[in-house]
This record gives sequence, structure tokens and C-alpha cells, in this order.
Amino acid sequence: MAVFTKISKTEINYFLKSYSIGNLISFEGIVKGTENTNYKITTSKNKYILTIFEKRVQSEDLPFFMSLQKELAAHGFDCPLPIKNKKNSIINKIKDKNVVIISFLEGENLSKVMPNHCYELGSKIAEFTNITKVSNLSRPNSLAYNTWVDIYERCKNSHAKLYKEYFKLLDKELIFLKKNWPINLPSAIIHADLFIDNVLFKENKISGIIDFYFSCKDFIAYELALTINAWCFNENGIFNIENFNSLIQGFYSKSSLNSEEKASINVLLRGAAVRILVTRLHDKIFHPNDALVELKNPKEYLNILKWHQNNQGIKI
Repeated sequence: MAVFTKISKTEINYFLKSYSIGNLISFEGIVKGTENTNYKITTSKNKYILTIFEKRVQSEDLPFFMSLQKELAAHGFDCPLPIKNKKNSIINKIKDKNVVIISFLEGENLSKVMPNHCYELGSKIAEFTNITKVSNLSRPNSLAYNTWVDIYERCKNSHAKLYKEYFKLLDKELIFLKKNWPINLPSAIIHADLFIDNVLFKENKISGIIDFYFSCKDFIAYELALTINAWCFNENGIFNIENFNSLIQGFYSKSSLNSEEKASINVLLRGAAVRILVTRLHDKIFHPNDALVELKNPKEYLNILKWHQNNQGIKI
């Protein structure tokens, strides 16, 4: 989450007139994240999140994201619910940009990740994919291999001298991934962005999963790979095996992996690292100077990628 589009109290008040969610009491921008503009709004009835969609989220994908959250909630999964306005419309407009209001979930992001948290998350991934592997919803992964290459080429063509080491490594890694990426592994709708700031906890239990705007149909094992990289390494790229073992145990408490998925995990972990590395590079090189946003350090994922290149025997 972040604040790219700035709106005033007057503008929010006017927008809320088309909803039946009470009168505005307060609002504040949410700085965490890098993709969309988010405000926490408190009304006389409840708390909500107002999300303004920026360039990376395509208008045609929004109905899928809203339907996914409604389907998950209908199965008892803890996630935000989209709110309709008085005309029964979920997706509306502010400043000519698509906007939604969703329910606010209580809970906090972790300040320190422990093995018990990872077990909780592994179990939640299994619960999520058990629901979505039989869903009729579908959306291709818009951040799959070909998009990594496009983003990387744009970064490389910027001739940013600070990142020569990154470019040299990625030149070779992208060739490796193209040759070795698995096919026909078990798939489901995955969240594809389960970073710490998208998982809420209360009393060490997950109270909600948020920010579904990368969700897509892809390998279940790829979801695990993305999550392992985000939760089982520190900012210096040091692997935490206790967190890893707990996350996998949590997943196995409600689901399983076949032999092909297990054999593919190193390649999936490397691809998952590249996916985050190239997007963080892009944000560093091309971010708007006036955007109120906390940029993530690409070096963290450079180190994670190097670790996977040098430790290909990880067991899952």
C-alpha cells in the first residue's frame, strides 16, 4: 500500500455520499507498499480501506479481484469484503482512476517473524489454495517470466550505473529460468504477494490476508516459493531454517505437494526471487519523486537469489 494520488477531505466526503456507510469522521494515507494508493477511513458506522488503483492494476482485472475476495469470504477465509455503493457498484471513480472501498480488518503487521507465525501462514496458504483450486475464477499471471524480462530490459536500458552487478547476474539467471521452468504443476488461484505487510495478526494468530491485486492462477508451489523468500530470509539474505520448516509444516497440516513440485522448488525459488528483484529495481530507477511511498531495497532479493543459486538442495 502507498499514497500516490492525494485526495482532500472534501473529495472523500463527496465520494462517500454515494455509499451507505455513514459520515466521514477521519481519514489517513497508508504509506506501506508500492502499488496502489490507500486511505484508512473511519465513518460513523465503521472503519474501511479506500483503494485507488494506479498504473500496474488493469481495469479489466478488477472484477476478478473483487469476485475472488467475495468467494474466499463466503468460504470463511479472513479477507476484506468489497463494499457496494447505493447503485450496487463496487468499482467506482475518483480523479478518473478506479477506486473501491473494502472492509477494514483488525490486526497488526508483525515486527518480528517467528516460527509459529510461519506455521500459521503455511496453514493459511493451504486453506487458500484448497478453496481456489476448484474455483471457476481465472486470471493469468501478469508478472510471469515474459514480464520479468520486459521489466528487466527497461531497467537495463536505463543505464543505471549503480546496478551493473544486478544486470550481469540477471542476464544469466533469466536464461537459466527459461530453460528450467517447470510445466504442468498443480495450480490454483494464488495470492502471489504474501509479504509481511499483507498479513495481519492478533495474539499471534492470523486475523486477515489483504491486498489481492497480484492474485492469479499459477503453481501452488510457486506461491510457497514467493512466501519462503519473503518470510524465511532476513534483509541481508540470511536463511532462517526454523521459519522455513515451520511454514512447510503448516502447509502440510492441510495440504501436500507431489514429487514434481518438490523437485522443482529450487527453480521456483529462484524465479520468485527474480520476480521481486526486477520489480524492486524498476521502482528504484523509475519511481515518481513526489510519491509518498517507502521503496523496498532490491539488494535484499539479490542476496536471496544468490543464496538459492548456491544452495540447490533445499528440501520441501
